[in-house]
Amino acid sequence: HETKPETDLPGDLIEIFRIGYEHWAIYVEDDCVVHLAPPSDEFEVGSITSIFSNHAVVKYSRLEDVLHGCSWKVNNKLDGTYLPLPVDKIIQRTKNMVNKIVQYSLIDGNCEHFVNNLRYGVARSQQVCIRTSSVLMSLSGLMQHRDQQPCGYDMPR
Repeated sequence: HETKPETDLPGDLIEIFRIGYEHWAIYVEDDCVVHLAPPSDEFEVGSITSIFSNHAVVKYSRLEDVLHGCSWKVNNKLDGTYLPLPVDKIIQRTKNMVNKIVQYSLIDGNCEHFVNNLRYGVARSQQVCIRTSSVLMSLSGLMQHRDQQPCGYDMPR
């Protein structure tokens, strides 16, 4: 997964593979990215515990400092669905967000929503869509089978 961004990749999305989820950042310049981080130092940046906060701070960091040893890749997977904004506009919008406190929600305002909004002008998270679909399919399956009796159980007549 690990490939070093070249200087011609400003505005590209960086997907970082954490245990159990993906963290997202946007490449700006000189091996630096902008990403969402917990508003408090008590949480490790990009840690799973940070998802319980309803706010995040927009950080400008060296990519290496955000990785924490995790693998990553450039992933502009929505380029086929949405037209990216011009690179200079992406970078301007991204830099204007640095050090701001933003609302954070795992479901409708996470780090993937954040970087997609900066690149495409559309806040979208496929990570949430896929996981939500899986949960809904599981619940649907449970609901379909709730009236069925366990194997070997005969209903009184």
